[in-house]
Amino acid sequence: MRLLPATGATWENVERFSSRHATSTRLADGAGEAHAYLLRIEKGGIIDRHEAGFGQLWIVVEGEGWVAGDDGQRHEVRPGDVAFFDRGEQHSKGSDLGMTAVMIQIFDLDPSNI
Repeated sequence: MRLLPATGATWENVERFSSRHATSTRLADGAGEAHAYLLRIEKGGIIDRHEAGFGQLWIVVEGEGWVAGDDGQRHEVRPGDVAFFDRGEQHSKGSDLGMTAVMIQIFDLDPSNI
């Protein structure tokens, strides 16, 4: 598991589609089957340790909680934090106060070096 520093990333202006005051940073590239979910973990909730069937980005959008990878060590996450899990990695997620996150799963996913 890696925490990706999205808040410290290099942001580029979005110049297409008549965009104004918009920037982006690449999080990952991938190939193969893909899925995207919005997940809510309620107060005291957990998604217990399991093997990732896909490369996975976990992007916290509300609340706070924790993520853990192969080593089982919990890392605190808050809105704007991005965690990456390799396909095949044992991982878990949970929250004492509640957390909402976007989960993007792509069979072969390679995070950008941001």
